[in-house]
Amino acid sequence: MKYMERGGYESQPLMRLTLGLSLALLFGFWLTNFGLYFTRMSLRPSSVVAYYNGSEEDFRPPRSTESMLETTHMHLPMMALVLLLLTHLSIFVPLPRRAKTALIVGTFAAAALQEGSGWLVRYVSPWFASLKVLGFVGLQAAVLFLLCSLAIFLAKGGSAQREGATREE
Repeated sequence: MKYMERGGYESQPLMRLTLGLSLALLFGFWLTNFGLYFTRMSLRPSSVVAYYNGSEEDFRPPRSTESMLETTHMHLPMMALVLLLLTHLSIFVPLPRRAKTALIVGTFAAAALQEGSGWLVRYVSPWFASLKVLGFVGLQAAVLFLLCSLAIFLAKGGSAQREGATREE
């Protein structure tokens, strides 16, 4: 990380290659999130309710606690690691401190909302389906912003406003 902070990675072709290829794979991860979400639900809260609570029309049973636990068990550490990587690298992008803080908190909050709201729909109230949609859209938007801002920073070599990457505004 010292190369990102001090700008030395521009002269490290393997560091730039590693970061660029990591961003490319994470962009693929971002795209497949859409596929996974939209094979099960849409942006309509009613589709979220039908997915979690079942649908007699589609002969779909409610999600079981066991299947939800398995999904959550895999999503939580994966999201934690991906978001840790992306938000940590975003610290070096030249944005004001407040913007970075809001981006970091907002990204993790959207991830928690997306993961937790399915449980709320299933076991508390169908009203929480809108939160699932909001969490999905918010997380996808935040991850896309992180990926694009990091790609631009990497492409520019980090030289533009390097002091701004660590400024305390």
